[in-house]
Amino acid sequence: MSDQQRLLSVSELAISFPTADGELKAIKGSSFELFRGEVLGIVGESGSGKSMTALSILQLLPSSALWKGGSIDFYLDEGEGIRINELSNKELEGIRGNRISMVFQDPMSSLNPVHTCGQQVAEVLMLHEGLSAKAAKARVCELFEQVKLPDVERIYQAYPHQLSGGQKQRIMIAMAIATAPDLIIADEPTTSLDVTVQQEILRLLLELKAQLQIGILFISHDLGVISEIADRVLVMRRGEIVERGPKTAILQQPAHPYTQGLLACRPPLNQRLRRLPTIADAETEASKSMEVRLYEPADYQAHLAKLEERPTILSVKELHTWYPSKKNFWGKPVEFVKAVDGVNFQMRKGESVGLVGESGCGKTTLGKTLIKLIPARSGQILFEGDNITDLDEQQMRVYRKKMQIVFQDPFASLNPRKMIGHAVAEPMQQFFSSLSAKARKEKTIQLLEKVGLEADHFFRYPHEFSGGQRQRIAIARALAVEPDFLICDESVSSLDVSVQAQILNLLTELREEQDLSYIFISHDLSVVKFMADRMLVMKDGKVVEEGLADEVYQNPKTAYTKKLIEAIPDSSISF
Repeated sequence: MSDQQRLLSVSELAISFPTADGELKAIKGSSFELFRGEVLGIVGESGSGKSMTALSILQLLPSSALWKGGSIDFYLDEGEGIRINELSNKELEGIRGNRISMVFQDPMSSLNPVHTCGQQVAEVLMLHEGLSAKAAKARVCELFEQVKLPDVERIYQAYPHQLSGGQKQRIMIAMAIATAPDLIIADEPTTSLDVTVQQEILRLLLELKAQLQIGILFISHDLGVISEIADRVLVMRRGEIVERGPKTAILQQPAHPYTQGLLACRPPLNQRLRRLPTIADAETEASKSMEVRLYEPADYQAHLAKLEERPTILSVKELHTWYPSKKNFWGKPVEFVKAVDGVNFQMRKGESVGLVGESGCGKTTLGKTLIKLIPARSGQILFEGDNITDLDEQQMRVYRKKMQIVFQDPFASLNPRKMIGHAVAEPMQQFFSSLSAKARKEKTIQLLEKVGLEADHFFRYPHEFSGGQRQRIAIARALAVEPDFLICDESVSSLDVSVQAQILNLLTELREEQDLSYIFISHDLSVVKFMADRMLVMKDGKVVEEGLADEVYQNPKTAYTKKLIEAIPDSSISF
């Protein structure tokens, strides 16, 4: 990189936070450089210091943060260096959003819901470039075309809630490049996006890098994503850079056990595993070789043959769930969104069925319809031979014990004012009324321990746990009523790959122990392939492909399924 122009230099950066137990060292003396026209990837788990590093560069640290040392130098076109950490707030205004832009993980929380998307990007141009409202609008429409948004006039007038996740992220990228910055910091910009949309966002960033010769600092917890975009990689853990180097060297010959663990955690597409490796496996002396339990083909065929002998637990016939999209003057619906449009399938006791497709294909609506959280318009849902399609809530009570769901966002599905022990025990009061309070507490503690938590976690609140721990709590609550059938709706999509591996291993163990049947909903085909025996591919409310998970991956029959598979980041990196 010696022949390239240096853009950013971070030297011995150290950030801490005061806690009741003393100072927490969030960043411990990190140093690195970024060059113009380069993508530098920073990878690591939640809490590793990735985002704190990004916020330090823009001097957007929380008020409680303690700057313990180090310097951040930003270099202009002329090679002149500016020490960012010594600038006043007024001087920083000329840097933030102008010379350095940031694309955050969640565009919905970054965009103002009461202003149109076009107005929000135009505001940046009027503030930093001094453009008139008319000129700003014309420039925004050009930017929207540059980031490949469709129907730019409509998008300009649209509010954030009227756009898809991928479209909102493109709005954020348009805002980031509006002032032709020298540096873009992209903090987990593709987390929770469909693999196809993710691929489009990564391709877009690479095109912008080539066109504008900007530097990009790309932050992610997923080395598969980093492999698609980065030139060089930094691996962070607990505030320290544990490994650094060119992308190829890091991905093909990782030296640090932590990097090896991050690579191994992602479900492989070319093998079927009984259990995913974890970072703990990589770091223990006994697991240095990263050996995992592979399913032998004969064993897996025997497993599938046994499933064929099991009774049918769920049968879905011509199921339709429609939402009104337009009403006439008298309020009668005249147009509908056909979220689920004539779906048919069956699954057997103990079977795991994967449901994949892009956002808006009807996956979640189908899952909620199956357990009667959304009423079906027509069709039949037969559970253990009983038609539950038209049952009211009181009649569904007996089936509520047998059918449970684990939602994507455990924080939103847990009451923030309830201790998690009480949240897990609450369903038992309804379905096991004969249990005493003491027995409910004992059973709750057993469930918490079963999902990898501790007994003293009973008295803690949801905000005191990490994302992975909250997902374990949601699973424990779903298991509290001893269900036979569990729907996992994008339940690992927002988790670190290391935590994701732990949760997937846990769900696999619970299935074996308790003979659970799963519908596993995800846009990530690699995750579904690990979890599922069979796979259903959905598009526009219909099942467009169905078959054994391995066969669907190896020999997809539709162009849509092929596109989903081709968009998966490379996870077959070997070492």
